Amino acid sequence: MNASAARYDRWKAPTGDGQVLLWPSAGDLLQDAHDNHRKLTSANSVLLQNVPLPLVRRRMRQCAGHDDSQLLIASGHQAELQHPGVWAKNALIGVVADKLAGRAVQFVVDTDEPKHLLLRWPGGSVPLTDDRSAARAAWSSLVAPPTPRHLAHVEEVFAAAASRWSYRPLVPEVLSAMRRTATESGDLPTALARALHRLDLSLGLRYEPTMLSPICGCDAYLLFVYHVLARAEQFGADYNWALQQFRERTKIKDAGRPMPDLKLSSDSCEAPFWLDSLSTGARARAAVARSNGQWVLPTGGEQFRFDPAEDGWSAAARFQAWLAAHGLRLSPRALTLTAVLRLLLADQFVHGIGGGRYDQVLDTLIVRHLGLEPPRFAVTTATLYFPDAVAQPRVCLPCLMREGHRLKHGVLGREKMRLVEQIAALPRRSPRRSEVFAEMHDKLTAAWRQPPVRLWEQQFREAEAQAQDERVLFDRELFYAIQPRDRLTGLVDRYRQRLTAHE
Repeated sequence: MNASAARYDRWKAPTGDGQVLLWPSAGDLLQDAHDNHRKLTSANSVLLQNVPLPLVRRRMRQCAGHDDSQLLIASGHQAELQHPGVWAKNALIGVVADKLAGRAVQFVVDTDEPKHLLLRWPGGSVPLTDDRSAARAAWSSLVAPPTPRHLAHVEEVFAAAASRWSYRPLVPEVLSAMRRTATESGDLPTALARALHRLDLSLGLRYEPTMLSPICGCDAYLLFVYHVLARAEQFGADYNWALQQFRERTKIKDAGRPMPDLKLSSDSCEAPFWLDSLSTGARARAAVARSNGQWVLPTGGEQFRFDPAEDGWSAAARFQAWLAAHGLRLSPRALTLTAVLRLLLADQFVHGIGGGRYDQVLDTLIVRHLGLEPPRFAVTTATLYFPDAVAQPRVCLPCLMREGHRLKHGVLGREKMRLVEQIAALPRRSPRRSEVFAEMHDKLTAAWRQPPVRLWEQQFREAEAQAQDERVLFDRELFYAIQPRDRLTGLVDRYRQRLTAHE
């Protein structure tokens, strides 16, 4: 196990309402931001398409509108109705940026497929948008924002449900903001991100939502893509090796987890990008083919040739022009997305639990392919249940199962112990041993028909039904604006307290 692997924690989402997971410790997290900045700005021996990493990074940060002298604290997530555990990343980056006098940026991944756009609450739900293409769109920026008529419908349905609650949720503020942002935006991710940002500003959070799709046209990003595709065979082998190391370390047997290997052959290599047609909205897994000893990207009867010896900036400019001429975009998939965010943009990147697990693979890939000690990342999540459910007692099925086990195996009392001892004293596989064993189970079966066991079985069936209802009521993945203001600001304050406690 390498040094990076040894430092990972076994992250688990907290089960208690209002609890926060923060990894590493607050002091280490703050120091890591400084260390990452120093490491990445001095890694001149690490080359991306023959250009030192610090130069590519500086240009990438300029493309994102960032002053390279300032620390950038970032998170990233799809454009969706985030639950409190995901929203906690925004709370943390805002608090950390304040602490370090840096800049907090939430990268909105509008290049991923749309999901989690159903506004849910215990006992009901309503879709956020009336764009019917949402169910089949290849990426979320193809989805239109809700029409004013649909927003009015959402407001009406939600208000009817919320009228029965004992508190005032913040969802109406989001919907009100979306009335304005929907008319200003051409797509749902932009409208939603702006509306959520307005809410978060009112909660005291300072971060900037930034769409990923424009960054995918930046020359520094395309230089990174060119580097990968020009070395498709070696990069793919390193990628698959890193995945295999993770599977062995975590004892995963499924070859498709945490993601499938790239498909590699002597004349074709799958690449960890999506090839998007901006004119048709179609998407395919990018792949390059071998031609005269080099890799080419074929499309529409034409092909783009990659030369690993070409100057990076010239290569990126040539590639940029070719993609624009053909109306194409190469969008990053999971590991390449966080590689771009961690290597080329952020000084401290904040993951959720899932992203943190997957980026253990990326850390191994960075070492393997670039020979660079990977920049450290952080992990956070939090739990806020539906407020009207918090004080309610929850059924304990494991407790009832243990009680039932004791009851069923205790109904014979000393008689069962006598039979067990008799069985143990008889020769193995003897007819008499089988007879006594059968006798004991016949008596147990008869005893289990007695009223105490029947009563327990009825209680357990009722408890199972209650647990099913509670799964909805205690769902930690409901939209965070279902909460009232004081519970969200309270969570932000917990992060502030964590970051000041180490001083």
